[in-house]
Amino acid sequence: MCRAASGWEPFMQTSSPTVFAPDWPAIAAVILGVTAFSVAQGLTYPLISLTLESRGYSPALIGVNALAFAGGLAASTLLLGSLTARWRADRLIIASLVGCSLCLATFAASTSFAVWLGARFLLGFFASLIFMLGEAWLSAACPDRLRGRISGAYGAGMCAGFAAGPLAIPLLGSEGGLGFALTAVYLAIVAFATGMLMFSTRTVPEPSSTGAVFRFFRAAPLLVGMVFVFGFADIAAISAMPVYFVKMGYSQAFAAVSVTVLALPTAIAQPFIGLMLDKLPRERVALSAVTVAAASYLILPSMESEIAILAVFALMGTATFSLYTCALTMLGERYNGAMLVAGSAAFALAYAAGSGAGSSVTGAIMEAGGPKAGPLSVGLGLAVFTAALVLARRR
Repeated sequence: MCRAASGWEPFMQTSSPTVFAPDWPAIAAVILGVTAFSVAQGLTYPLISLTLESRGYSPALIGVNALAFAGGLAASTLLLGSLTARWRADRLIIASLVGCSLCLATFAASTSFAVWLGARFLLGFFASLIFMLGEAWLSAACPDRLRGRISGAYGAGMCAGFAAGPLAIPLLGSEGGLGFALTAVYLAIVAFATGMLMFSTRTVPEPSSTGAVFRFFRAAPLLVGMVFVFGFADIAAISAMPVYFVKMGYSQAFAAVSVTVLALPTAIAQPFIGLMLDKLPRERVALSAVTVAAASYLILPSMESEIAILAVFALMGTATFSLYTCALTMLGERYNGAMLVAGSAAFALAYAAGSGAGSSVTGAIMEAGGPKAGPLSVGLGLAVFTAALVLARRR
């Protein structure tokens, strides 16, 4: 493939074969599953924190509960090889959806902090499997001529789900477990629908190994870097920028609205980004996305009009999330077989590392250098990565 020889990934080992007929049942199953879980995750992330806070638990213990989720993510990545060697990936996805449903039912049925800790660990474990195996399956199921558009639809479903989930909290409340119970039923229904679709699928991801994950880090450092940068900038926008707005004198309501403005245009834009990835050189689209993301962070401190700030914020979210859509598209273009699952696992680890750094590092910089240092530091970091991509294209 001409794009694969552009110099971006000199250690690339394989390239995907052309698939002339998309495996639409598999594509539908993956997008349905990830959208459903994104809705559940978008609801439960704040709902768990709000429920624990209302029960009198300290912020430190609430943080420990969130850390259990991250522990589950790490455990599933380490066990990926043995799991995919023993069970087919499509069956693991269905089992993970059922597992997530049972974890949410546990939140509804129990008030024990220890039980919630275990359920949160398992929720992270199953969630990671859904994303890793789903993304690998998506890449295996679609032809390269449609890869960008299908990745865009996948990204739109994921982003819209995360944005829609919190909207249910005012309707369902944070007490009584109703939100957890209804979400558990919702995921169980989606697991059944996904299983029905799988009777018609023609593709399935190949087994992978933990060693292949680390080989992928060496083989595709720029793709992994794109996901790390996406995680860093995305979480900085979601968690640190609302704090920045409050410190700059804007209301808490404005800070909350900014997160919604960040998410909704991002979801709407991803199919159009996917179309660009199918019509234009993909490295150029990725380079444009990171350049726009860097510029939006750098100009944010100079903006004073609330409308202008929200417009920049919408552009920031779209450009930042587009990096992930680009990375997912290029993963399927350049790799096949076990390396697809390995690449998806490497992306999960890179996102976890980037998102963890995005919230902590940006917050520390704002504490040390003042509110404006936050967006400026993220913008400078994105600019440095932009320069790295330019150098890679020239090489």
